[in-house]
Formats: sequence, structure tokens, C-alpha cells
Amino acid sequence: MNISTYTVKPKLPGVLKPLEEIARNLWLSWNFDAVQLFIRLDYELWLQSQQSPVRVLGMVSQKRLAEVAGDDSYLAALKEVYEHFQRYKKGETWYRGPRKEVVAYFSMEYGMDVSLSIYSGGLGILSGDHMKTSSDIGLPLVGVGLLYRQGYFTQKLNADGFQQESYPENDWYNMPVERKVDRSGNPIKISVDLAGSQAIAQIWEAKVGRSSLYLLDTNIPENTPDIRNVTAALYGGDKETRIQQEILLGIGGIRALRALGINPAATHMNEGHSAFLGLERIREIMAEKSFTFDEAREAVWPTNIFTTHTPVPAGNERFDISLMEKYFRSWSQILGISWKDFIGLGRVKPGDDHETYCMTVLALKLAAYANGVARLHGIVSREMWKDLWPGLPLNEVPIGHVTNGVHPRTWVSSGMTDLLDRYFGPRFEEEPTDLAIWDRMDRISDEELWRTHERRRERLVAFARDRIRERYRRTGAVERRMRQAEDALSPYALTLCFARRFATYKRGNLLLRDPERLLRLVKDNDRPVQLIFAGKAHPHDMPGKDLIREIIHFAEKYDVTSRIVFIENYDMTVARYLTSGGDVWLNTPRRPMEASGTSGMKAAMNGVLNCSILDGWWDEAYNPELGWAIGQGEEYHDDQLQDDIESKALYDLLERDIVPLFYQRGRDGLPREWIKRMKVCMNTIGQSMSSHRMLMDYSNNFYFPALKNYRRIVKDDYAESKSLAAYFAKLHQGWDGLRINKIESNARPVMQRGDSLTVTAYIDLGPLSPEEVLVELYHGSVSNQSSDIKNARRVEMKWAGTEGNMNLYQIRIETSDTGFQGHTVRILPKHAALVHPYRSGFIKWA
Repeated sequence: MNISTYTVKPKLPGVLKPLEEIARNLWLSWNFDAVQLFIRLDYELWLQSQQSPVRVLGMVSQKRLAEVAGDDSYLAALKEVYEHFQRYKKGETWYRGPRKEVVAYFSMEYGMDVSLSIYSGGLGILSGDHMKTSSDIGLPLVGVGLLYRQGYFTQKLNADGFQQESYPENDWYNMPVERKVDRSGNPIKISVDLAGSQAIAQIWEAKVGRSSLYLLDTNIPENTPDIRNVTAALYGGDKETRIQQEILLGIGGIRALRALGINPAATHMNEGHSAFLGLERIREIMAEKSFTFDEAREAVWPTNIFTTHTPVPAGNERFDISLMEKYFRSWSQILGISWKDFIGLGRVKPGDDHETYCMTVLALKLAAYANGVARLHGIVSREMWKDLWPGLPLNEVPIGHVTNGVHPRTWVSSGMTDLLDRYFGPRFEEEPTDLAIWDRMDRISDEELWRTHERRRERLVAFARDRIRERYRRTGAVERRMRQAEDALSPYALTLCFARRFATYKRGNLLLRDPERLLRLVKDNDRPVQLIFAGKAHPHDMPGKDLIREIIHFAEKYDVTSRIVFIENYDMTVARYLTSGGDVWLNTPRRPMEASGTSGMKAAMNGVLNCSILDGWWDEAYNPELGWAIGQGEEYHDDQLQDDIESKALYDLLERDIVPLFYQRGRDGLPREWIKRMKVCMNTIGQSMSSHRMLMDYSNNFYFPALKNYRRIVKDDYAESKSLAAYFAKLHQGWDGLRINKIESNARPVMQRGDSLTVTAYIDLGPLSPEEVLVELYHGSVSNQSSDIKNARRVEMKWAGTEGNMNLYQIRIETSDTGFQGHTVRILPKHAALVHPYRSGFIKWA
């Protein structure tokens, strides 16, 4: 069929033209006054459009647009919002440095707004908040991702409570994205090789305030049906689809930026999906500079950043070698290395032919900067990947942490934001990096804060009732059920919320473990408790689906469907209602399997108190004034025992602490002690878990150093990278010949604190020179159970001359710690261009 295509845009009266610009910038997703402009156009159309401002403009009648164009009240609101938008875009920001070179942020998914369905859960929401915060603080950062035709699935439960999935098609021409075109109006396209087939992708842009997110799309006529389906669905298909998507994201993403004239001076891989970008960056430099693989790698390594989000080995993306060979066999020739060395880039043990190819390993090997997403997750990650740096003490494994954060103006409810704006002042919005502004929580009266929170709970209950009625109507429920939906939940009862992906390790059914104790809580008419659950199970995760059905069946079996409810299709809209309208946010993962989690942060910034296992972000944030900890951070090897102990601990907290505190009211009906905790919680978490703190951490620790590295490298035309490659080639030749022949010291069996300790090491450097190695004294307390040194300190030893063929290194320190102490000597690489000295295989101990 020969179809001629064209795009039809809404015809807006002149005075309403700013609406289109606002609709096509995701700035509106964190500015409710802007959203209200589209709700006011036509509320029913707003709901029908799935809350898409762009689609509303296309659906509203010309008659209605003409009416609004003559409404002075509406035009005044539009003028105020548009001026606010312009002030935001032109205002001063935290970052005021050069903008020529940019950081390119790569992620498989982005949760920007419910109107742009290219996210599934926490990783995407974090990426969305990352982009919004980058805009707020003015970073030279662009986002790169894929534009999925179907996005993630829509969840519906059948009458039995079993999850069913549907995949509605996204209509990009009625969504906040614009196709990028050249000066002639032709779409800008790039191509990547997929096992001998050329995949062509066009590029779309989503504007995010001051920033831009670029999205690749293969659903175009030039491609075969199989290639068009590469961007069909987020996390859809099989392993072959995944490797195709990840090639497009990593390799195609770099090429897309080049096609747009953007120089990705530094790249941030948010999870391992985009790790192939490191290979593309190496290939570019090799082609441009006629470098060897090693020389190009040394140019790329100092400008790559990698964030891991996975706390269990099985969660890291791996591909069979046969699949890698199908898609990457030619790359070993392109990069000028052997196939074995190429595959070794994705293996912990390069020589192990049975090991699959791991994207996390590739990212860690190609990035100078790496981090987990919470303090505990950093510890877990160092333990998980320590074998990449054999011989290196665990605490020195070069994986740090930047604890996740959330974007306050996205997640704090509009009513609460209005309250905070009133008491915090204009700096709360205009200077979001001034986190101390949250100290003004004490200025807000208990009455105002509580009434604002109660209104949010009332709205949550109304929203939940609508969703329950909708489900009952769709599944053909009897009239009695429909009537029950009318008074499901109470706007006055203590409301516990559990909302997240339904995976078994998150234990969504932990609170159901002792029905008798739970039923006493929810059936107590004097101090009622109600539970709201929400969350999706992965389409192939049957145990996760069974958890959802178990909750539905429990409520029906014990006739508590008005007190225990499940809200379908957990997305950003549902999340906003729950995180602002609940009273307690429940989180019950098996420690340490929660990398970070962010939903509890969103709840906390709304004054919702957390009750959680000490895992992820809560492990470092918890104190008794903010909420409750289930257990004390224990880890178990017996799941049944763990569930028994921790469910009992949760019931105890509810019965003895949480319920009594919530219903402890004064003569004015206010729960003063509860409100006191709300204020402390909002103040503390508003500062420590803000995405603005997170982005400042990323900027100061990673982005700015990586950009500085890039400028230094290109300034001398990559001579530094060539020097570093030559240095490591020399190390490879001479490292095995290094010998620490003897260590001498003036240590006595018993020494006094403050005594001087002089240590001399006699080292055979072989072909290496003294300035090419870092010799360190490694000293501290010696364990009673082993010869390991605990809480070690590292001090560089100074070259002190030669004695025969030995090089002498010496250091003098003062003893400080008491107890059983010890020291040794080690050798590491030393080069001015090294970000850190920890390279796999290059550490020598005495």
C-alpha cells in the first residue's frame, strides 16, 4: 500500500502560541502551574490523553481554543507561567563553567513524565531525575537513550488478581519529542552494524528545561522488519534483541551525538547497558589519530564514568560468546587486537573460556571512575568485583559510591510545594543547591503541615477508589463489589504504602505472614490501619505475579478489601499519589539486595515516615527521629528464618510504636509527636537525598575531573595517552622482575606511642626507573585471626639512593595507634596521567 505521510499540528490562536513551547518541554513535569494550563483547557480530554499536554493541544476543539483565547483569567495564568519558564531558562545556575565539551549520560530508560512512556521503574526514574537536576544546576550534560515504540507494559489484573500485560503503541508525533533534522529539513540519521545488517536510526530530542535528551529510533522504512523492532519495546524480546539494543545505545549513541555536532568529552554509563560506547570511542580515536588500541584506550579511560545499580551477580547483563562472535567478530580486527583479548575485555578472568561476556566488567575495565548508588551498595560492589583487581585490599577496590537522590519539585506534591515555597522563600526554587533551606521546616506550623498532609491522604483515597471501581467494572464484578469500592479505605486512617517492582526479594507479602496479627491491626475500629499496595512484576516473573495475586486473595479471603487494596499499573502518576498521601512507607527487601531504592526518599520529602529494612539508602539515612528500622542490619542464610524474624519485628513496630504514635492526639486533634518526626524527616532527607546533592557529588567527584582530563589530553594532541600506553607496555615487560628483596626497620618488640619508626625497603626494579613506581609503606593493626592489616594507612616511601643493584626506599613515621601493629611494603604503578594507580595485575607485595 502506497501511503503519503505528513504531520498535522494544532492551530493555536496567536495569544496561545506559548502553550506549544511549554507542552514540548518537560520542564512542565515539575511545575504544576504549567500542567494546570492544560487541565483547564479540557479536564476530560486531559484524562483521555493520558496526561499528555502535546496530545491535549491536538484533541481540544478550535471552538474551545477560541474561547480560551478570549479568557483574560486564562491568559493571565499563561503569561505568568511562560514568564516563569523564560526566567528559568535564562537564570543563573550553580555551574558557570565552559560548555563546549559536554558529559554524555547514557541510560536504557528515562522516567521523565507519565506522558513519555520510555521507563519501567527505578533506573528510569533516577535517569529522569538526573536529567531534570542537570537542567536545574546548568551542567553541560546531554542524555542519550532509545525511543521505544511500546515503552514498558500496562498492567491490568484479572478477576483472580493475576497480572496481565498490554503494550500500547506510543505516538511520538503527539508526545514531547521532536525529530532532529538537518538544514534541508531531512531527518538526521546514523547507522550501526548488526551482524552484517545496517541498522539505521533517526534521532529525536526531548527538551528537559535547559537540557536535551536524545533518543534513537529504528522504526523507519529503510530498515527491515527485524531491525525496526530493535526499538519496539523496553526490555522486550530475547538476548539477541538486548544485544542489538545495547549496540544501538552505546555505539549508535556516540555516533548520534557526532551527527548532531556534539562532542562527548566525557561519558557516563548509567548501568552496563551502554558499555559498548567505550569500544566506539576507542575506535574513533584509533581512526582519527592512527593510534594503537592501547593508546586509544588510555585516552578514553580517564573520561569514562560508570555507575552500577546491581547488588547481585546474576543481575548483571551477560552475553554468550557465540552471540558476541555473531555481532562483534569484526571488531577485534577493527581494534587491532586478538579475538581472545577482545572477549577478555568482558571477562573477570580473561583466560577463562567458560566465562560469558559481562557488560559490567567491560564498563569497569574502560572507566577510570566507578560507583555504586548507596554507601552499602558501594561495599557490596567492591566485594562483588574485587577479583578484577587481584591482590588489592577490598577497601581500595576502585568502586566508590554516590548515593541516589530524587528531584524535589517532581516528587513533592503540589500542595506541599506551595507550603514550602511560602515558608522557604524564592531561593527554594531559584537556588536548589542551597540545601540548608530545608532547615526552615521549623517555620511551618504543625497545623498547616498536618492539614496539607491530610488533604494529600484524602486525594490518595479518592484516587484509589476510582482505580478500584475501574478494575471492578472492567472485570465484571458484582454490584456488591462495586458498592464496596465506594467506601474502600478511609481518609482518616493510618495508611501504610508498599509500592515497587514485585520481585520476590522485595517481599511484598511479608506483612501477610501472620494473618491474625495483621487482621487485628486492620480491623481495629478505634485505631484503624489500612494498606495500599502497587507495583508491577516482570512479565516473565511468575513468582512475582504470584505475590500480587496472594495480596488480592488475602484481602478477599478475610473480607478486608476495604482496608487492603492493590492499585493497578504503578507508574509516575500512582507514585505521586502514594508517596505524598501515605503515612508510612514500607520497604522489606532482603539485605543487601536493594542497591539504593528511591521511593522512600520521595515519601520522606513529603513527610511520609519510612519503616524499612536497613538496606540501600535507608542503611545510611536511618535514625530514630526519621522513621523505623526493621531489624539492625542483619543478614541471613535461611530465608524462612529471616522472614519469621523480620515479619515479627515489623508487627512489633506497628503495634508498639507506629500505631500508638499516630493516634496519640492532643485536645486539638493533632498528633504532635508524629508531626515533629515529619518535620525532622523532611528537613534531613530534603538535604541529604536531594538529587541536587547527588549531581553535585557526581560533578565534583567525576564529571569535572573527567572533563579536566579530556582538556589536558587533547591539549597536547593525545601525547599523554601515548606516553601512558608506552609506560604500561614497559610495565608488562618488567613487572614480573620487580623484587622487594628486604625490609629493614628499627621496630622493637614493644614501642611507645609517638616513637619514631624508620622503614627501609631494598627493591630490585629491573628495567624500571625509581620514578616509574609508587612504593608505599602499608601499616596498621594486625588481626588476631590472620596476618591481615586492618584499618591500614598508606604512606609513599621516598627513593633514598642505591646500594649495589638495589634501589632503597625509606620512610619515617611516628607510631600512633596502640595494640598489635604491623607493616609491609608494596609497589604500584606511578605515572602523572593516572587517575588512580589501581590497574589489574599491577600490585606487588613484600
